[in-house]
Amino acid sequence: MSVTKIEINPMTRLEGHGKITVFLDEQGNVDNAFFQTVELRGYEQFLRGMPIEEVPRTVSTICGVCRCVHFTASVKAADAVYQVEPTPTARKIRELVLNSHYVEDHAAILYALGFPDFVAGPTASPAERNLIGLIQAVGAETGKLVLKKRYAAVKVIEMLAGKPIHPVAALPGGWSKRVTEEERKEILALAKEMVELGQLTLKVFEDVVLKNENYMKLVTGDVYKVVVNYMGTVDEKNRVQYYDGIQRIVDTEGREIGRFTGKGYLDFIAERVLPWSYLKMPYLKPIGWKGIVDGPGTSLYCVGPLARLNVAEGMDTPLAQEAYERMFATFGVKPVHNILAYHWARAIELLNAAEKVQQIAADESITSPDVRAELGKPSEGVGIIEACRGTLIHHYKTDDKGIVQEANLIVATTHNKGPINVAVRRAAAHFIRNGKVDEGILNLVEIAYRPYDICLACATHVLPGRLPVQVDIYDHKGELYKTLRNF
Repeated sequence: MSVTKIEINPMTRLEGHGKITVFLDEQGNVDNAFFQTVELRGYEQFLRGMPIEEVPRTVSTICGVCRCVHFTASVKAADAVYQVEPTPTARKIRELVLNSHYVEDHAAILYALGFPDFVAGPTASPAERNLIGLIQAVGAETGKLVLKKRYAAVKVIEMLAGKPIHPVAALPGGWSKRVTEEERKEILALAKEMVELGQLTLKVFEDVVLKNENYMKLVTGDVYKVVVNYMGTVDEKNRVQYYDGIQRIVDTEGREIGRFTGKGYLDFIAERVLPWSYLKMPYLKPIGWKGIVDGPGTSLYCVGPLARLNVAEGMDTPLAQEAYERMFATFGVKPVHNILAYHWARAIELLNAAEKVQQIAADESITSPDVRAELGKPSEGVGIIEACRGTLIHHYKTDDKGIVQEANLIVATTHNKGPINVAVRRAAAHFIRNGKVDEGILNLVEIAYRPYDICLACATHVLPGRLPVQVDIYDHKGELYKTLRNF
């Protein structure tokens, strides 16, 4: 046995940079596998010393994909810092932006990152297993239709938030720009396109995945199954919420572990630093650290589309509720631990968010000029929303002038670090046998992390103490001359 380690580096079809390292035993079977994050952004450090009003516009630049969710969580935290509730009109405008972001983001993730594995086939050539291959398979006209309808969501973000990428319009206590009646009518028309995109996406999932017997064996089988606890946000009727609500945690059997809002997250979530990854690994504090393991009693938990549907008891819009009921009827159990169902849950949420945009845009009160509330004295605040990838927490402490002194961000991919590692290890152990590995097998391992919609650009934290840096100096012959390190 000559090969003892396999690296998938870089990982493909995700946001950010990471790698998978698989260690083999003497027989060439998997001994262990790790999902590693190899980049550090450290946004918490950037925010220190910054006026809290500037923070939402700054964190919206963390990532070109996750910009609206960091923007929204941050301005909610700024509300809390100033002890102010935004006006009802401002809240509705924020929800319009966030739900429009859900539509365009979920569509991008499904069509560009998730669906190619099913449309082209999980072991197809990488030259086919991508967005271009998907368009060739479904037809250029269908591709154009999806892009056109997704653009409707991007247009709403640009109209309300000032920019399609990196929005700027939110302020503590409200919003800097009111909605005109003409804009409201335009948004209502665009919302119709979004709802049609949601319905089309569920139909694509049904035609490509649900009607394929072999794919359904993968979706409902044990290879891509990770048994953990779940966290998500619900309303007073336990329905899925994105902008605001109560964070609910259930165990591997669906029993409620607890609920919290705001700083209450500190009672439930602990963050563990790992020596082999820039990404922390949170776990449930009431259970205590049990290691990187799944099954009953684990302290790992998941967030994101499937987690939200597992935690909730329904959706708050009619078409999404119908799709929700069908998904759980198909599996016949709740919570669903089969991680490929994340793609299905994502399609259901796309439709749900589109319906919400339609509902809010139909409300003529969103054109009210009352878009800003009076601020109190700054101190400390927590903002929590459901980002497309899962629960997003922003926590700031400021001085009496509103200058940020401390910041902590816990993003979805951070919450999911442990379950992703379990999923990758399980898939690697199943498909890599006796040292046999090829391109198709490696993609079957990569399929294990794509349901989580990993975004590493914003998931890495400031490490305690100094940032470990190693500099290798090579001479003109390409030989290592000297290594400098601060750890």
